[in-house]
Amino acid sequence: MAGFSGFSALRFRDFRLFWFGQLISLSGTWMQSIAQGWLVYSLTKSPFYLGLVAAAGSFPILLFTLAGGIAADRFRKRNLLLLTQALSILPALLLGILINTDMIAVWMVIVLAFLLGTFNAFDIPARQSFIVELVGRTTLTNAIALNSAAFHSARMIGPVIAGVTIAYLGLAACFYLNALSFIAVLVALSMIQVKGKIHKDSRGILKNLIEGIQFIKSRNDIVRVILLIAVFSLIGMPFITLLPVYAGEIFKAGPKGYGLLVGATGLGALGAALILAFKRDIENKGRFMALATVSVSFGLFIFSISRNFGLSLLMLVITGWGLVSFLATANSFIQLAVPDNMRGRAMSIYTFVFLGAAPIGNSIMGVMADVIGTPRAVTLSAVLCIAASTVFTMKIFRGSDIVNPYETPRT
Repeated sequence: MAGFSGFSALRFRDFRLFWFGQLISLSGTWMQSIAQGWLVYSLTKSPFYLGLVAAAGSFPILLFTLAGGIAADRFRKRNLLLLTQALSILPALLLGILINTDMIAVWMVIVLAFLLGTFNAFDIPARQSFIVELVGRTTLTNAIALNSAAFHSARMIGPVIAGVTIAYLGLAACFYLNALSFIAVLVALSMIQVKGKIHKDSRGILKNLIEGIQFIKSRNDIVRVILLIAVFSLIGMPFITLLPVYAGEIFKAGPKGYGLLVGATGLGALGAALILAFKRDIENKGRFMALATVSVSFGLFIFSISRNFGLSLLMLVITGWGLVSFLATANSFIQLAVPDNMRGRAMSIYTFVFLGAAPIGNSIMGVMADVIGTPRAVTLSAVLCIAASTVFTMKIFRGSDIVNPYETPRT
């Protein structure tokens, strides 16, 4: 097992700026996510609409993220991020204004969620593939773990603040605070000295896309990991969109309880990210990912059948730990397994599978929850995740571990 190296990526000035800006902005984003979920639940009292709004936010990933990956490979990533982050202010401001003027309707939330998802389809591949330009290949795994730590610190902080803000200041305040939080990342990006690389390519967009897909298909280990990501995205992670139902109907805990449920997932996720950040690397990535997937599946299953609030919080911590341990390791594995001029497209494929399957999964979960009840729907999804993680684990332990041919050898 590799030793510990601390937060080595933070030695780079540009990454520090990027990281702290992201931490502030993502906290606001999670506040909006919680507020949006509670807004939809307050307007409709329907798990179907919770799934529909979540699907509207994720569906643009399915449509546009592959184009976003090509853009990330063709243009300066910093400039692309400045544009997407600035545009992301608009949906938050509009939602706050619509709530304050009592004009808000669920169809408006759906439209604005779709708009924000469109911006994210171009933002995420650029942001993921920009990290290596800030720290280099040898520190990439540490930087990805720290980036994940920022994301999940925000996931823990944002929901708790959102719950208090909703209770004492109202829903609109969450959206205004999120709009304000984007300024932090815009300032950070404007101060970064690394402008980003441009990979000139005279071939058409379609040929660029086909090249990226063919490379991924040529690597069975990458395909195996991406398929499991797809399973979790499709039938595992949509449980998050139904947490307002657990808070409001099963545990009778209100918006504060909702914030605690989401925050518990974030706490486990943060713990996983910090462990990965301290480590230099995971030597046996396949077996570590197998352990993580088992934790996700069984944690979610116990949560789905639990009616004890404390036990449910604990299971969400375990589920959050497993999700981030798996996804962060998978992210670094894929990035290190591809050449530099293809990283944007590789990350767009990762994003396409990770987030692109979400609208389908959220819609299915919403319908299932309406038909058979929320707890049964989550239990069924957990059982399917257990089956998928079992198959993945058996393949890992029966075969050779995954490798990264483009990774710089450890010294």
